[in-house]
Amino acid sequence: MGRLTAGAVASSAGSSFHYSFGVLPRGQKHAIETVYAFCRVIDDLADDPPGGSGEAAASGLRLYREEIGRCYSGVPTLPVTLALRPAIERFDIPRQPFEDLLDGVEMDLRRARYASFADLRLYCYRVASAVGLVCLSIFGCRHPRSRDYAIDLGIALQLTNILRDLKVDAARDRIYVPQDEIAACGYSEEELLRGVRNEAFLALMGRQAERARRHFESAARALPPSERGRLLAAEVMGAIYRRLLRRIEAGGFRVFERRVAVPRLTQIGVALRTWVTGRAGE
Repeated sequence: MGRLTAGAVASSAGSSFHYSFGVLPRGQKHAIETVYAFCRVIDDLADDPPGGSGEAAASGLRLYREEIGRCYSGVPTLPVTLALRPAIERFDIPRQPFEDLLDGVEMDLRRARYASFADLRLYCYRVASAVGLVCLSIFGCRHPRSRDYAIDLGIALQLTNILRDLKVDAARDRIYVPQDEIAACGYSEEELLRGVRNEAFLALMGRQAERARRHFESAARALPPSERGRLLAAEVMGAIYRRLLRRIEAGGFRVFERRVAVPRLTQIGVALRTWVTGRAGE
């Protein structure tokens, strides 16, 4: 859905996860799997509809905040955080990205609209870029520009998710397209919720796709050559999602009619080319 990139990748897009991280060294792969397991668990909290009582979700969110605290000073009590703590210790993962991730879930519990891209960008940073920043520690990246790479790539992935999942999110009364841009294109929330595809919709979607593309390009510019080998797994994920974005655009943004996906064989080909060309450039 248009929510948590990590949870979406690890569950509904499991093949993307497999082709991106499946060839990592065992220790790194296991650490990534524990991080993504945590993401899946907290992603489920966001299924509580905005505007509802949200008591169970809010309680769960408090519990996982406490559990993350115990990962850094104490002993976790839940299976998912008990598994996560050794990865945090082994790879010296900072606490802040996990806190940001939880803040992103809280945004989903409290709101279902975003007035401008500035608001939406913060959401994307928290639910997607934060996961990338966790992964940097696991990959062993130390170059300052790696952080810029992870932030921009995370935003690009999340913006692509948002385009793909417009129908699913609209069914839950969630809109992850800036309200000021909806109005500027002569479209409306009501039309989006009904799945109306007209010229105004195409203009609005074109603007969103262009923004996602710019973030992919910005991430590519930020990638430090010295870290390319360490970031190949992330590059595979980015390449698959760039292909997804192109398919959404090429299909005329018919996301209300069907869920656009990258075929499994295409994902394999993209992954192989990325790994081969990336290794050759080391």
